[in-house]
Amino acid sequence: MSWGGSWGDKVVAYPEAAVRAYRDGGLWGTRTITDQLHLVARAHPDREAVVALDGRITFAELDERTDLLAAGLAGLGLRPGDPVLLQVSNRLATVLAWYGVLKAGLVPVCTLPAHRGHEIGAVSRRVGAVAHLVETGGFDLVGFALEQGRDHPTLRHVLVLGDDPRGTAVAGLGADLDAGAARKTVEEIQAGIGPDEVAVFQLSGGTTGVPKVIPRLHAEYWYNSLAYARSWGWDAETRVAHLIPIVHNAGIVCALHAAHSVGACLVLAPADLDTALPLLAREAPTHVLLGHGHFQAAGHPGFAAAAAALTQVVLSGSKIPPALFDDLERRGLWSGQLFGMGEGLFLTTRPGASRLARATTVGTPLSELDEVRVLEPGTEDEVPDGEVGELCCRGPYTLRGYFDAAEHNARAFTTDGFYRTGDLAAVRVIDGERYVSIEGRIKDVINRGGEKINAEEVELLLLRHPRVTGAAVVAMPDPRLGERSCAFVVGGPLDLPEVQRHFAELGVAKFKWPERVELVPEIPRTLVGKLDKKRLQAEIAAKLATEQGGTS
Repeated sequence: MSWGGSWGDKVVAYPEAAVRAYRDGGLWGTRTITDQLHLVARAHPDREAVVALDGRITFAELDERTDLLAAGLAGLGLRPGDPVLLQVSNRLATVLAWYGVLKAGLVPVCTLPAHRGHEIGAVSRRVGAVAHLVETGGFDLVGFALEQGRDHPTLRHVLVLGDDPRGTAVAGLGADLDAGAARKTVEEIQAGIGPDEVAVFQLSGGTTGVPKVIPRLHAEYWYNSLAYARSWGWDAETRVAHLIPIVHNAGIVCALHAAHSVGACLVLAPADLDTALPLLAREAPTHVLLGHGHFQAAGHPGFAAAAAALTQVVLSGSKIPPALFDDLERRGLWSGQLFGMGEGLFLTTRPGASRLARATTVGTPLSELDEVRVLEPGTEDEVPDGEVGELCCRGPYTLRGYFDAAEHNARAFTTDGFYRTGDLAAVRVIDGERYVSIEGRIKDVINRGGEKINAEEVELLLLRHPRVTGAAVVAMPDPRLGERSCAFVVGGPLDLPEVQRHFAELGVAKFKWPERVELVPEIPRTLVGKLDKKRLQAEIAAKLATEQGGTS
């Protein structure tokens, strides 16, 4: 098959010279993702592959059951290359479905259970989705999938994790088949798929508009995960706990594929700490990734038991409260940082990084062939180390173009193929090593009468207050200056005068001080976990309008 399968010019190919360099350098392999899994299962047949609330499974069992599922999917008439929408949560059944879909040669489209018609309708039509795989429980995703299929040009199958007669039960697919025959079917399917063809469609994490589609290829996607596992020193004895959505890019790269690439066990938990922490306490993970939504986990009464066997705590987010690092250290827990994106580049503060680097930067690139530049926004000119610019990257697992998005790609990449992330960053030299710090988003700027305020900078300063555990700074309308800054803060108790005293003590320019403080129980986030600043801006604008109306 030609590179990219049947997608044609909708998928932007890596340059041939880059492909040769990545393969000759031993980064890209020649097998598909599930052929790689099969080799791991043969090497570690009796080791646990997944432990979750709904069951546990060894590598041999995982390999055989997903062979049967793949053969069952093929029996429905689904053909290699058909995209399948996934709207499923953290459960063993999701892992089985993931590998079964891949073994059938189908292309998972990684949506989230919280996505609705606005996102699903646009994405499914763009990729030509043929099936929609959902789960039972909570919101009626089965009914939603049936509704989405009406008048859809390609969507014709509703697959269900659970029991619902309105769709095809995934658990029963292939159950009546012979395991040997199923393995042969999978081998025949995989033999027709090249290692540099599309394996998965991830979705962009943008906060506006419909998510863009990110094609991930078999060889580069598996390499991304294997490099991640090796960066932390994982092996078959490692037990990786994961609480954030498993079908999101971080879940696949940092948990599912990474753990399985080295024969390690995935301890798959739901997001709810009251449910997740008892599972972790029972299963003794050695590594855990905590995202924004779990930064308060260390304060939970069940955390000590859950963390008893931990040797690594990785914190994912561009703003890590210093108090969180201090708390983990007091507990004797080593912690580092991760910054990654569905589009590719991963930066991590791996073992060996100094305390200063781990607490103040997101680290160094995952691969020796990653290329990182910090450019003056809107140009292709690099800024000196220490200065803030736009983070741009190119490398062996970073996309060369969004799917079917030629016009957007022209803006999203430099002329020599570096992806413009939209993130503001700086290179910090610590102990002679160049680390990257994330300084905000290019568009996340408040224009206060001509003075530009970087919202991310103010948020980081707020997090240095001992009673602030979360912060989001947004622009609020002002008739004289155009915009002023409003700080939404989790924590307290504290008021505006105390916040301003805090900024004065830090020696911060006065125009950067928050001019309003709103205490909130939590910061709202978008479907992919980013701060939902549009919502906060709308809230403060409406509140101001009410207040002004009441005083007129």
